[in-house]
Amino acid sequence: MVQTMLAARLHGPGELRMDSIEIPLPKPDEVLIKVHRTGICGTDLHIVKGNFPAPNLPLTLGHEFSGTIVEVGSGVSSLAVGARVVADINIACGTCDFCRKGAKLFCPAVRQLGVHDAGALAEFIVAPAQNIYVLPESISLDSAAYVEPLACAIHGQDRIAIQTGETVLIIGGGPMGLAHAALAKLQGAAQIIVSEPDSHRREIAFQMGADITVDPINENLDAILKSKTNNIGPDVVIEAVGSIPTYEASVALVRRGGRILAYGAAPQDANMQLRPFDIYAKELTIVGSYAGTYDTWPRAINLIAAGRFNPSLIVDTIRPLSEAIAAITSLENDRSIVKIHIQIP
Repeated sequence: MVQTMLAARLHGPGELRMDSIEIPLPKPDEVLIKVHRTGICGTDLHIVKGNFPAPNLPLTLGHEFSGTIVEVGSGVSSLAVGARVVADINIACGTCDFCRKGAKLFCPAVRQLGVHDAGALAEFIVAPAQNIYVLPESISLDSAAYVEPLACAIHGQDRIAIQTGETVLIIGGGPMGLAHAALAKLQGAAQIIVSEPDSHRREIAFQMGADITVDPINENLDAILKSKTNNIGPDVVIEAVGSIPTYEASVALVRRGGRILAYGAAPQDANMQLRPFDIYAKELTIVGSYAGTYDTWPRAINLIAAGRFNPSLIVDTIRPLSEAIAAITSLENDRSIVKIHIQIP
């Protein structure tokens, strides 16, 4: 008898369905994971709207997850049934020039669970054994579902290299902006300023490490920054929204000689006004950050396991798998929600 499972799948732009599909079988080098929890990400909404490429439809969404191994492929000897795990979602060829240089995110054949291959908004998921990280006992499966986004934020922090004593402006108090606030605090930033219009998110920002929060709609962000930085501006600006106005504001607000982390995922076809003279005259450093991989995963696990990062401060909504579609679409307009986790029965 064919065994089936429930999965939230995208069939086309804006066309989400809860489908009953076959439970996948692991290949010799894969494991089958019973999903425990899956986070809903802003990227999921971009994929649903057609603003982020997802070439293989229908696609089971979901790339932030934790679970338990229930079956191992015939060639897997390093992992056992019953292990509590997370999985690096980035799957590369391992042989191209980029992979050989430790940059598998740029591999021409790279695939991502929940983007190219079936994801974890389902009862089960298969993943390559070499991408699996077994969790220590000190971390719960609930918290472990935040390892993937935290690994992404750690990669961004590595790219921007915050120095002890610096002033950091984070534009956007969503789940990733809040993660950056916590990590900037751990890096030793002297001042962390979070610009976020939603009052609830500003309150959480303080819990995550922010020293100052600003409502950019009703307050003058530029004036506040100047007053807090001796009229110079922040050393580092992290754009964690993905909108054109906030990207353009990053260039205007950062100090001369400052650094900008392009972290928010803007629509693929969006364009911004950027004067090359501003980069030249201000001697700006602008770096991008796409995703976490390699050592960012065990580092994220260690931070959560040690209690240095608490996902429960950010995850404020938990819904069952049957409500996954409503949860994704709610991200469009309901800013009262910070982070949604889907609990798999």
